[in-house]
Amino acid sequence: MTENRPIQQLGAEVLRQQAAPVDDFNTREFHELIENMRSAMLAANGVGIAAPQLGESKRVVIVASRPTARYPLAPEMAPVIMINPSFDVVDTMMVKDWEGCLSVPGVRALVPRYRAVAVEFCDESGLPRRLTLADFPARVFQHEFDHLQGLVYLDRVETNRDIISETEFFKRLAGQELAV
Repeated sequence: MTENRPIQQLGAEVLRQQAAPVDDFNTREFHELIENMRSAMLAANGVGIAAPQLGESKRVVIVASRPTARYPLAPEMAPVIMINPSFDVVDTMMVKDWEGCLSVPGVRALVPRYRAVAVEFCDESGLPRRLTLADFPARVFQHEFDHLQGLVYLDRVETNRDIISETEFFKRLAGQELAV
């Protein structure tokens, strides 16, 4: 049985550390971490999560774009578990759009990200995979990848004026005033 780990909040030291690579894909702890990540992300209506957010400084992320209460307009994609990911930029165009974070509750911000990336990673079995992501799923991946580098999305914001409360974000969403 896996324990329910709390989502680490901004200020927790683990969110500012470089995450260590996973080198053993066969331990019970590794598979419990993935299950904990999956359940914490689903319970919090997240569209992605990184291991450091559960206090584990390991290079593991889940990208799971889908419509949720937090991201009602997100496109649907099957969840992808990515271990030891790296990426290449496919489209150098930077797009600013709204992001939030389970580790920074109550806040949204406009963040510039690459429009498309090609991700290389290992799956849960340790097999190498490659996946090209564009638009919102690419944004989610880059957001989660930042967690592995000890960064949070607020580190990428160009100006403090691009940071708003989540209450204001949902007001704007309801009025469709979220154009960048």
